[in-house]
Amino acid sequence: MSTGAGTAEQYAAVRARQVLVDGALRPATVTIAAGQVSGIEPFDHPVVGPVLDVPEAAYLLPGAVDTHVHVNEPGRTHWEGFATATRAAHAGGVTTLVDMPLNSLPPTTSVGALHAKQAAAAGQLAVDVAFWGGAVPGNVADLEPLHDAGVLGFKCFLSPSGVEEFPPLDAVGFKTALAEVARLGSLMVVHAEDADVLGAAPHPPSRAYADFLLSRPDEAETAAVRRVLDGARETGARVHVLHLSSARALDLLADARAEGVPVTVETCPHYLCLEAAAIPDAAPEFKCCPPIRDAANRDLLWQGLLDGVVDVVVSDHSPATAEEKHRGDGDLQQAWGGVAGLQVGFTAVAAEAAARGIGIERVAAWMSTGTADLVGLTGKGRIAVGADADLVVHDPRATTDVRAEALAHRNPISAYDGLSLAGRVVATLVRGRPAVDHEHGRMLRRSA
Repeated sequence: MSTGAGTAEQYAAVRARQVLVDGALRPATVTIAAGQVSGIEPFDHPVVGPVLDVPEAAYLLPGAVDTHVHVNEPGRTHWEGFATATRAAHAGGVTTLVDMPLNSLPPTTSVGALHAKQAAAAGQLAVDVAFWGGAVPGNVADLEPLHDAGVLGFKCFLSPSGVEEFPPLDAVGFKTALAEVARLGSLMVVHAEDADVLGAAPHPPSRAYADFLLSRPDEAETAAVRRVLDGARETGARVHVLHLSSARALDLLADARAEGVPVTVETCPHYLCLEAAAIPDAAPEFKCCPPIRDAANRDLLWQGLLDGVVDVVVSDHSPATAEEKHRGDGDLQQAWGGVAGLQVGFTAVAAEAAARGIGIERVAAWMSTGTADLVGLTGKGRIAVGADADLVVHDPRATTDVRAEALAHRNPISAYDGLSLAGRVVATLVRGRPAVDHEHGRMLRRSA
């Protein structure tokens, strides 16, 4: 790529043969002013100022918007912090992330805790960041103040979260919180695994991935999804099913969507790109809840995306220290569950999609435009006049060789370690600027 002088500050334009505009690729020069797209002009449009010229075979795409990221700061910054997480995001083509309310101390379940989170993030952001609030037992009165303070919605669990300070909602608490979310016109995003099903499943100490898989059966997800859908029907609340791993829930969700239930669904790169038979035993980097399932299930999730039953793809970046991940010396019941995929997720999904004959346009719809629209960030996730100039150059001819120790997130652990992926993010611009500058990212809030 050729650039003009002064590009450390901001580009005046980006010129490419394959620019994604309104769902289609075409030649264009994207002009930039005050950090926003000011025009989408013909390819040979004259520009005054520094121009990024994209290689002919590469794509110019909207930056990814990752609405499911656990940053963990304050309180567990040694697991992940804003500086490392946003640097990893920038390297992976993610220009906006939405931080989950748990694993930090305190969790984001009150306005005071939100302010503590925002204070911790200040001056550390290489990309833009927004926040979810948390719905836990006893904090219904906190939901409206959090909503007014700008959180994009609320997260709850229907089974234990893994941290004592963020307990799950029981049946009554869930309906009560949903009713309040409906009153506010907000969104409830749900970790949908059923506590009773999980409690009845076998979970002996074991290093075998097959045993771990049996401890998180498909029925845990389908039972919880039924409960989420029933709650949405009863209260009218908008609901969103987080990190769907079991394709057995797809028919339930499709039927509910056809019925008019206000439900959306996400899945994750690790469910789309990895499969159980290839996971070695005693390898906690692959442990997540719900789990990575078999190859046939993976194919059905892809079909769910193509059919529109699954709406978006997000990382569910949930890192931890080596000590936490390897707790139990390979016993997967003791190891911390979570895949660290923020930097790799977009590239992995683009590579798998290309191998399946699915165009980059669909990937951007699932990981940029769709996620931005899910949370109301309509100035993100698209290349359009007036939108933020958050842009990514992705070269499908290049290769990404993933090495955990070279990734930018805090702890060098990754389920993608050792993979060679087709394609590479070669440039990321946040509001027209290419530099990784921890003073440049902004904290976003829900629009009034």
